[in-house]
Amino acid sequence: MATARELGEVEIANTSGRPVVVFVHGLWLLAGSWLRWREKFEAAGYATVTPGWPDDPESVGEGRANPEAFAGKSVGAITEYYADMLSRLESKPAIVGHSFGGLITQKLAGMGLAAVSVPIDPAPGRGVLPLPLSALRASFPVLRNPANRHKAVMLTYRQFRFAFVNAVPEDEAHRLYYEFPVPGAGLPLFQAAGANFNPDSETSVDRAAADRGPMKFLSGEKDHTVPWALTNAAYQKQRVNSAVTEIEELPGRGHSLVIDSGWEPVADAALAFIRNHHS
Repeated sequence: MATARELGEVEIANTSGRPVVVFVHGLWLLAGSWLRWREKFEAAGYATVTPGWPDDPESVGEGRANPEAFAGKSVGAITEYYADMLSRLESKPAIVGHSFGGLITQKLAGMGLAAVSVPIDPAPGRGVLPLPLSALRASFPVLRNPANRHKAVMLTYRQFRFAFVNAVPEDEAHRLYYEFPVPGAGLPLFQAAGANFNPDSETSVDRAAADRGPMKFLSGEKDHTVPWALTNAAYQKQRVNSAVTEIEELPGRGHSLVIDSGWEPVADAALAFIRNHHS
């Protein structure tokens, strides 16, 4: 069920008369991680909406204290939740998503729900075949134990350092660890890991949809969790679509590129593409 905050953001967007941008967060983060992006996009003339995943708490402290709130959330259920939120908007929005939010962004675009979309370091969906060693290591804290499929797992600082913040200085990495991550649902990682063995995988994307809209992938050069091989493979799959499909690699950036001190050039790249394709 949509929260009061989410419904309030939708109402403001619908009455603003502005084009709308919806942000989709990824695993181990919350909707609040988009705060600076919202401020930037709103200053540029957009209304913004930041739904959480189903049952997400509003704060990092609450999330860390209640890890069970995140357990059992599937890619399909999360996508349906966002699709319901999008159905409440009076105009088709731009969608920006990071990590698993980038995969969900592609799914929503394939459902015809996006005017334009920007997947950032997106988690792999069915049909994306590379298996980089760094991606396997980043997901190992969850995938090493089959019981984690039905649980939520909090990364240790060392695990977060490798998976998210390998491209920032140590002091910033520590600050980001205490500010942003919450326990992450294990199920989406297991779904992604088994996607290419499951024809009915919830990670499947309709890449040929006629109403998919323009799409631009952003990839962090130093990302361990979703390295270039994975983002480029998703991009190559999306090129089957007749709509504009682009990709850009951002030098020196890791998986924390949407939350660390270098977030603004990433936001600028997303904003420029959206400006060109969404009035």
